[in-house]
Amino acid sequence: MAGTKNPTDWRKRFRAAKPPHNVVLHSDFAGVKAGTVMFISSPAVVADYVAAIPPGETRSIERLRNELARRNGAQATCPVTTAIFLRVVAQVALTDMAEGKSMRETIPFWRVIDPGSKIAAKLTCTAEEIAHWRAMDGLAAT
Repeated sequence: MAGTKNPTDWRKRFRAAKPPHNVVLHSDFAGVKAGTVMFISSPAVVADYVAAIPPGETRSIERLRNELARRNGAQATCPVTTAIFLRVVAQVALTDMAEGKSMRETIPFWRVIDPGSKIAAKLTCTAEEIAHWRAMDGLAAT
């Protein structure tokens, strides 16, 4: 069937990612200047970071990127792959919840993904659901 797309296997994408590594940019990329040491993360690294955010707290994607760069000896973290990996992590968590895991048993992606964000718009949940999970987690409405 032309035009039919198979659903994404988010767990497979999570597992298939390349190992995290640093690169030196030879040209400007996604707002990061040439010559910068840039960390390319992985879904597992992003998941570990998000899982370590205490209940009732949030982190901006910018802070996530800055902290991962610092922890990995880089000056920046790739904004493109970070957004992709954050989406993968969120979709795995959503799959887990759809299969019966509680929100406490999943990676709390709502601590980083704001309901009104571009990433939230790409998820298989609604902004209202993200806002609900944030409220359940003790986070103020944004």
